Amino acid sequence: MDKTGNEVAISPLRSLDDFLLESARFQVPNFKDLEKWGNRVVNNLLYYQTNYFMLAIVIFLIVGLLHPVQMSCGVIAISIAFGLFYYFTNATPSAARIKKDYPILSVILILGGGYFIVYLLGSVVVFLFGVLLPVMVIFVHASLRLRNMKNKLTNKLEIIGLKRTPMGIFLEALGMEQEIFS
Repeated sequence: MDKTGNEVAISPLRSLDDFLLESARFQVPNFKDLEKWGNRVVNNLLYYQTNYFMLAIVIFLIVGLLHPVQMSCGVIAISIAFGLFYYFTNATPSAARIKKDYPILSVILILGGGYFIVYLLGSVVVFLFGVLLPVMVIFVHASLRLRNMKNKLTNKLEIIGLKRTPMGIFLEALGMEQEIFS
């Protein structure tokens, strides 16, 4: 259930024919009409959300299989960075006290952390590539794929609130759905 009390439904996996092959129609968007382009992207994100999720997982796994050590190190480095950010943003007084009480330890930790980040920079780049490549592929597909009648009908159900999906909730949280559909 979402915050409005409606059931959240997973969008069905669309056929490969509809998603990419014969019945799929593609066209370069009109870059001068940003509202129409944005409308096309959001509607395709809603309609093909399960396909996009599966595509993102497959691309992420392919990058992970091609560079397993770097991907693992990248995940660890990003996790440590987020963990440290969370710790220092929520425990600032204790961090300041440690820095004051143990200045040499603080310098060693800063230098060690800097070395670790530089050492793992290649791994972080591989991890970011594994995350951002699917996002780029999804955005390009959503931009180029023309909508069909079933796509339009499904999106209308999402807009009027009869059907709630994870992508709809995500786009709503970003403020994109109200902006484009209003």
